[in-house]
Amino acid sequence: MEILDTTEEERLEAAQKWWKENGQSTIIGVVLGIALILGWQYWQEYKHTQAEQASAIYTDLLKAVETNSKDNVEKLAEQLQNEFPKTDYALYGGLYQAQLKVQQNDVATAKQILSKIGENSNRELSNIAKIRLVRLMLANKEYEQGLELINKIDPASSANFSSSYDELVGDLYVALNRLDQARTSYQNALRNGSKSPLLQLKIDDLTAPERVEAKK
Repeated sequence: MEILDTTEEERLEAAQKWWKENGQSTIIGVVLGIALILGWQYWQEYKHTQAEQASAIYTDLLKAVETNSKDNVEKLAEQLQNEFPKTDYALYGGLYQAQLKVQQNDVATAKQILSKIGENSNRELSNIAKIRLVRLMLANKEYEQGLELINKIDPASSANFSSSYDELVGDLYVALNRLDQARTSYQNALRNGSKSPLLQLKIDDLTAPERVEAKK
């Protein structure tokens, strides 16, 4: 019996000693664990709420686009960028805003918007913005600038858009009357799976008599 009492007393002393040495850190660990769980739940709820609010504004923007309400398109796109800048909805809104600026002949602002979207980490929207930016350059006869922009694009981040870029390069070379390079670019676009209905026509046009004469 005495042995048992001694053992129990030793266990109690050991437990008291452990608690004395580790009790505070244990409590702090538990509190921090609870705080992390609550913080994570709050963050998830916050992101969900932000996404819902941004989605509602973007829906209104699409309606404004459908009804050609240009003032509302501008206002809603800016609201998305100011209040929800880290969401994809802000990027989509920017694409519509850039389109509106082109319609208003404010090409400089449209290029600024597209350039900013082109720097985003969202690869799909970044490439869409860059492609539209190069098309603006083509329309404004900024051919060399368009080629320079495309040459700077990382192939690994634009693999899904390679055929679109190849076709654009071909268009730029045609505008520069560098027809052999244009043909090569168009053929690259075909090999890369281009779905452009006009691509074959562009290739055929390069072999038309007037094109042949232009090369002489």
